[in-house]
Amino acid sequence: METRKRSVNQIIEEQIRKWEYRKTEKAGKKMPAASVVTMSREAGSRGTLVAEKLAEKLGFDLFHQEVVHEMAEDIKVSVRFVETLDERRLNTLENLIASLVDERYLWPDQYMKHLMKVIGTIGMHGKSVVVGRGANFILQQDKRISVRIYAPFDVRARNVAERSGISMEEAKRQIINTESQRRSFVRKYFNASISDLNNYDLALNTGTLGIEKTVDAITAVCPATGG
Repeated sequence: METRKRSVNQIIEEQIRKWEYRKTEKAGKKMPAASVVTMSREAGSRGTLVAEKLAEKLGFDLFHQEVVHEMAEDIKVSVRFVETLDERRLNTLENLIASLVDERYLWPDQYMKHLMKVIGTIGMHGKSVVVGRGANFILQQDKRISVRIYAPFDVRARNVAERSGISMEEAKRQIINTESQRRSFVRKYFNASISDLNNYDLALNTGTLGIEKTVDAITAVCPATGG
């Protein structure tokens, strides 16, 4: 666990250095609208791979679900992230969180408060792809492009079986369990349905499109990044 923690801390410090460099490099330049892509995905749909290739193609920072989760669990980390914001953006973040709580009738616990701060901070800096953790429910609609990646159940089961070296039956059980956890998470923390397509700007089937065409489709609706 300690090794994993150090790894996350390294990711955080590297990210903070990137943001500090970007702040000086882009001083005075306006951030394009919707400069964050949030990626929700069905288990086994290969949405994480889509996110990785998309971030590489756009030159965006990539935030995996597991990393965001660990950041939100550690109060020191969430504070460190928020410290990268200037006073104006900090006020904007606080207003965003307050309006989110009011609009969705949320009663956030400690984890949720930190999660909103971490993802909200990522949104303020922009040029990022965020995988999972309900990021599309946190960031304002005009600040992000929300994507849902899906595929037929048998395709997803085959992907999981091949990736993990397990039987199709075991892969199906894993998918059902993972999907149940994700549905419960979104319902608990955001009072929403993860499968409701009204919550997304774009829904893409990797079972028919494949990875590259899916990445191309998302790239096509992303605004210019400003270099």
